[in-house]
Amino acid sequence: MTIWICGTCGVEHPDTDRPPAGTCAICADDRQWVPASGQVWTTLAKLSADGHEVVHEELEPGLHRFNREPPFGIGQWTHLARTAGGNLLWDPPNHLDAALVAKIEELSGAAVIVASHPHMYGSQVSWSHRLGGIPVLVHAADRHWVRREDPVIRTWSGTEEVLPGVTLIEAGGHFPGAAVAHIATETGGVLLVGDTMVPVAAAGWVTFMRSYPNKIPLSPGLVRRIVDRLEPYEFDRLYGLLGGKILGDAKGAVRRSAERYIAWAGGANDHLG
Repeated sequence: MTIWICGTCGVEHPDTDRPPAGTCAICADDRQWVPASGQVWTTLAKLSADGHEVVHEELEPGLHRFNREPPFGIGQWTHLARTAGGNLLWDPPNHLDAALVAKIEELSGAAVIVASHPHMYGSQVSWSHRLGGIPVLVHAADRHWVRREDPVIRTWSGTEEVLPGVTLIEAGGHFPGAAVAHIATETGGVLLVGDTMVPVAAAGWVTFMRSYPNKIPLSPGLVRRIVDRLEPYEFDRLYGLLGGKILGDAKGAVRRSAERYIAWAGGANDHLG
């Protein structure tokens, strides 16, 4: 049997002798897209055999990120947060090959796998099996988006400290269960945000969307709720899934960005249009 991978979002599907019938349900949703040329399926074996390089960067002590060049699917960066109680594999890779496995195992592997939202499920079950059957946490509100079922999957909601100093926070917005991971540090705190929010071209700002590729905005109310849910947590640095980051006063940047977004989306600035 073959584990099939969607060529657009990079999410693994059930292992069957033939590719799944029809289109990927995650890509058919209005937050994603199916290519005009049609659905494409690939496999972990093909992805591993493709000519590519593993990219590894240590962002700061205890925090690493990985990608492949050229990228595949959405092209997200995977983050590995190291703690004394084990490591968090955040937004797991959509591919699995020997070079990447070796780099992650050099850093003591992982104790838990968490995707920020369904677009980032990647090869979460395959990675769990490769790393010893570690738990894969999926937010309860998004559980129905899981394409490949497995006993390693368990649900969570609200907030959950999954490792010492590492707390999952249900932010919502992009998906009902869209999550961020807060890492308590001695130097201000870190937030891994997936694309619950995304750093933009202007330094020190982020934006919020239901769909980034299809340019569907969130309502002012949902953006306000995201910021309110983050209020109890201190964070100075912020890292997004496509490589964007804010280094310094990240919490202030999120607040300012939310106020600007709410003012424009809510009509307060209509007189300027």
